[in-house]
Formats: sequence, structure tokens, C-alpha cells
Amino acid sequence: MPPAPRSIATLVLLPLLAVLHGAARPSPEEPPRPALEDARRASTELVTGVRSELLKAVEASGPLRALVVCKYTVPEIASNVSRKYGARVTRVSLTPRNPALGWGDAWEQKVLMAFDERVAKGEKPDAMEHYEVVNEPAGKFLRYMRALPMAPVCAACHGPADQIAESIRAQLAHDYPHDRAVNVAVGKVRGAVTYKKPL
Repeated sequence: MPPAPRSIATLVLLPLLAVLHGAARPSPEEPPRPALEDARRASTELVTGVRSELLKAVEASGPLRALVVCKYTVPEIASNVSRKYGARVTRVSLTPRNPALGWGDAWEQKVLMAFDERVAKGEKPDAMEHYEVVNEPAGKFLRYMRALPMAPVCAACHGPADQIAESIRAQLAHDYPHDRAVNVAVGKVRGAVTYKKPL
């Protein structure tokens, strides 16, 4: 005997309602704790190494020297940290100075936009992070990002364009003709450290 019309509607509508309310969606997979701690350590090593080299350069020769550090030394630091952890560890931004190295992929851009939204709602970027396990065609990966807040020391090269010294503006125009990494306000997110490793 065929089910009554009400029974058919119930059979069709209940699964649909469950999906709409998120009940049928699997919960995000938590990364293994040791893998997440490695991601945090790697991002801290990159940030600490870059900051140390930049401060030394600025103290020794002024902000113009920092451009040389960013162009040559920072990619080396990122490469060394990546090799140490067996992961891709680098810096990305929605407004990169060097588009060849600084553009994030779609996942990274989404996280960066979420960081900006969190700051706009009043959250401080200093301890801001995001991580998840992502399934990609090449396999399963731990993806982690840590926000890089705009610090006052960075304003000499990343602050309001009309306040950047002429010598620095000239060097930026020469080295980075497609530079978009200016006019960043102190306290905003300038970019992020990104970490990607197979699980």
C-alpha cells in the first residue's frame, strides 16, 4: 500500500531541513595536536627571524636597508624554515609587494579576508590565527595562518604613501613596479604567515 501524501512529504522534507540547519554536515576535522604545534612553532620562527633581520638592518643603515632584507634575506629565512618543518612556510597578503611571491591561493585569500573582518569588529590581530584540515586533489593537508599586524616600525615602507621617504619610494618603484603594500594603517592586518603540510 503506497504511503499517504503526508508521509511522502515528511520523507522528502526532513532530510532537506536537516541539511539546511547544518545537522547533516560533518564537523570539521581537528588537526593532530603535534602537527598544529609544529605549525605554530614554524610561524613563530619565521616571524622572529624576519623581525630580527629587519631591526638589525634599520638600526645599522635605516629603513632603506630593510628593503634589501625583505627582497633577499626574508625568502631565505622562509626557505630554511620550510625545509626544517617539511612544509611550505611563507608570507602572503591581499596587497602584496611582490605579487610573484606574496599572493595567497584561494584558501589563503579567504582567511585573510576573514582576518580583516575580525579586526573590523574590534578583535586585535596580534594573536589571530586560523587552521583546518583540508582535503585537496593532492591529499590531506594541515593549513594554518597567523596574522601579521602592521607595526609602527613597518610604516616607513608600508604606511601612507605620501609619508614614505622619497628614497624609499624610488627604490620601491624600481624593485616592485606592481607594489600594493602601502597605505596600511598601524594595527591592521598587513598579511599573514601561512603554513601548509601534508598529513
